Amino acid sequence: MAAGLRTARWCVGRGWPVHPLAQGRKTPVANCEACREPGHSRRRCPCPAAGRWCHGFHAATLDPARIDRWWGTRPGLGVGVACGPAGVVVIDIDAHARPVPPRDRLLPGIPIPERVDLTGLADGFHTLGLLAALSGAASPADDDTTLRVRTPSGGLHVWYRAHRRHRWQCSTGSGGGRSLAWQVDVRAHGGYIVAPGTATAAGRYLPVGAVREPAPLPSWLAGELERTGHLPAVPAPRPVPPRARQAVLAAGRAAHGGQQSLSAVLAPVAMCGRVSEGAGFSDALNRAAYTLGGLVAAGRVLQNEAELALREVALAARPGQERRVRQIIRSGMAAGLERPLHARRRCL
Repeated sequence: MAAGLRTARWCVGRGWPVHPLAQGRKTPVANCEACREPGHSRRRCPCPAAGRWCHGFHAATLDPARIDRWWGTRPGLGVGVACGPAGVVVIDIDAHARPVPPRDRLLPGIPIPERVDLTGLADGFHTLGLLAALSGAASPADDDTTLRVRTPSGGLHVWYRAHRRHRWQCSTGSGGGRSLAWQVDVRAHGGYIVAPGTATAAGRYLPVGAVREPAPLPSWLAGELERTGHLPAVPAPRPVPPRARQAVLAAGRAAHGGQQSLSAVLAPVAMCGRVSEGAGFSDALNRAAYTLGGLVAAGRVLQNEAELALREVALAARPGQERRVRQIIRSGMAAGLERPLHARRRCL
């Protein structure tokens, strides 16, 4: 079996979606001609559904048949892992020969007093070690409990398993945006990492030691990632529109003679706005739509009024997801319309 296919299968066996890298390089294979056309939209691209590898890590898959076809026809392709879907955060430590920046750019947000001797500091191994020491922890570069991969340039990839509720973001340690430390990159959601065992023209990515699985992300490192802006900002819950509040409150009162509060129908959906994802939003919205469908079937509220109210509440919790919201409301209310509320009061 070709090395690329063997590596891809090994990654998929661990639940890590993979995509091809250009032969001898650490960058994704080129898009097809149609995808290179000016104005082409990745979100409307038919290539992923057709099983093509266009758009890099966005094409990453766990499909064995697709993987066999990709690396079976092009055995020299490398393997990339889409970090976000794989649930991993990789600390990419560089060892490039570059001029050392001023002290205030070595560890963003952490001033380094002049009394601290920085003689010999030259790369990401040193800055990450300094960050760890300030936190009273060992450097990830020395963490032999997790998967570590030596890069051809002399750097190191340290793999950690991230909790699914956190969407850690990528960063470049020598860039001007978010950064953990100078010459320390972070590969997470919105990025990919070269799989261990992949060969490029510069050399092979070789695992270090015997451990082949990522350990959980250390709490001190998670704290530093959060401090340096590697979590997306959580939008504040938007206020419930007055029209929606009045309509749903009226529906609740009609159902229970004024004793049913606004929270019984509205709160489960509105509460989802406190976090940017998850929180059982789809289930909460579906239950609310089902309940309002029953109210409509019982003649206690107008259908268009109920749909409008619920849609406004849902979009306040999940801005920009109008298509998804409409689909859930439509199916939930359709089910509720078949069972008038008076036949299922206890379901509320």
